[in-house]
Amino acid sequence: MTQDHLPGRTPGPAHPHTPGEALLDAIEPGAAPSTDTTFVRDPLSWRSELRRQWGRRRTIWAFGLLLALPLVLVASFAFGQRSNNNRGSATTRIFDLAQSGAANFSLVLVFLASELLLVLLAALFCGDAVPSEASWSSLRYLLIAPVQRARLLTSKLVIGVASTLAATILLPAWGLLVGGIAYGWDPLTNPIGENLDWGQFLPRLALAMAYIFVTLLPIGAIAFWLGTRSDAPLAAVGGAVLFSILLNILDQLDALDPYRNAFPGHYSREWQDALAVSPDWNDMAHGVLWSLVWAVAFTMLAYRRFRRSDILS
Repeated sequence: MTQDHLPGRTPGPAHPHTPGEALLDAIEPGAAPSTDTTFVRDPLSWRSELRRQWGRRRTIWAFGLLLALPLVLVASFAFGQRSNNNRGSATTRIFDLAQSGAANFSLVLVFLASELLLVLLAALFCGDAVPSEASWSSLRYLLIAPVQRARLLTSKLVIGVASTLAATILLPAWGLLVGGIAYGWDPLTNPIGENLDWGQFLPRLALAMAYIFVTLLPIGAIAFWLGTRSDAPLAAVGGAVLFSILLNILDQLDALDPYRNAFPGHYSREWQDALAVSPDWNDMAHGVLWSLVWAVAFTMLAYRRFRRSDILS
């Protein structure tokens, strides 16, 4: 039954109202509907997601810790050298290596940070984005927005990977600056006496950090996948880190040979080959290949899970 034939109403000319105009007439009869329309361009863009990520305290604290690490090392080396001199003993080998110049200091810094700190940051940046929205009860509102779920997930993944890349670049650059101020600007000298001048060292260091970044992608992908399955950020981040530790333990077992070669962290230390005088690229190529395989596999699982997730969950 149409509105013109309802009981108690006389038929009249049809008034083509939009839902918004009908609501306006009900609130304020006779008011002219506004013709101003606001269009939202590029909803859930990478720029807005970047502002969201960098507005969180955990991002500020993570990069603050990264910037504080070289300063802590300089203070630790100074304190350790003073203590050893008071005891009349020599400094340790790593102290001598780190204090021989900016290049050596940055190399020691990367060696120490790549084992755990960068792994933790990759898991944090990639694994915290989705579950943090769910824990704030804002994810359901994003899911019902007129934006594809794949686009929402892609924006968070891109910013998480970009934050990991920024941390990977910032670590050696800040280490070179701090090491140069503290210990001078001498080029790289390895323990066996082979040298790399700055023209050779800087491109090799950039290649080594690019390799480290690629080996971090599986950890970020695992954390990202866990983040689509849990509403707790700690579960996603901690689960990825625990998974990395477990694989490193299993990688020490010779009985798993040659299957352990496919583990994500099996070739994680091969970045040191890039800084050798005569580098061997074979292991680094295998490391890049297996890292990309793991990263792509878990990223696909994350998209598959997120596409089927319940809006009300």
